[in-house]
Amino acid sequence: MGLICGSGLFTFSILELMSPDGSPLLDLHNIQVCRGTRVVLDAFNLQIQSGEHVAILGPNGCGKSTLIKTITRECYPMIGPDSSMKILGEETWNVFDLRPLLGIVSNDLMGWCTGEALGRDVVLSGFFSSNDVYPNHLVTPEMAATADAALAQLDISHLAERPVQEMSSGEARRVLIARALVHQPKALLFDEPSNSLDLFAKKMLRQTMSQLARSGIGIVLVTHDLSDVIPEIDRVLLMSKGRIVADGKKLDILQSGALSKVFGLNVEVEKRDGYYHLW
Repeated sequence: MGLICGSGLFTFSILELMSPDGSPLLDLHNIQVCRGTRVVLDAFNLQIQSGEHVAILGPNGCGKSTLIKTITRECYPMIGPDSSMKILGEETWNVFDLRPLLGIVSNDLMGWCTGEALGRDVVLSGFFSSNDVYPNHLVTPEMAATADAALAQLDISHLAERPVQEMSSGEARRVLIARALVHQPKALLFDEPSNSLDLFAKKMLRQTMSQLARSGIGIVLVTHDLSDVIPEIDRVLLMSKGRIVADGKKLDILQSGALSKVFGLNVEVEKRDGYYHLW
């Protein structure tokens, strides 16, 4: 399935998103991850298929960001006799080979890509795993065309020549998504994507996420905000105290009882136009 928008064309077919042997995108079995002396992920199990749209929901402090950092190889699991971690079927990765396969959109990256960098240069920086284009970087015509296509796909070509410091938070977030797209990754990982955004920017972000999900690329959303869960996501996992405590279809998981237990207070769930909200 392809998505054509403006002058850009990004196609994400099921065959392209799969590993050569059909292995899952992520396969984490009984892993333990520590931050300092504190165990953050404990006896943690998670499997996500290539091209799947998944939301991992839980309160702040439950280990969601550590999970993202573990997937991107910023944190490493402890070695155990009954533990394993595979990404696209491989247990070991050169991090520079892995980064193009997993497009990351996070608040950490947002804080890194600030200042005088222009929108197009931030997108191009995805080719170099940097936060701007520097004199030692060789930008080929193909890279420039791909960056412009990514900006066009998200309807933000007008941000190409605008410094990040002059963008709204919502505009900068969409530029980061374009940056993540330049390698046509196997999946996009969104870590608390709507943090610091106003209502309009949140709406635009969620529309962009839906657009990308419909284009065929896998979406892994990690959030504490129930309303971030776009209609295209059908599988939801609930996280608490470093473990997955519920995993299933969105309709079954997003119920008042389960969410009240995870978030530690009585809540009611309301659904409207395909989105869920907590009260």
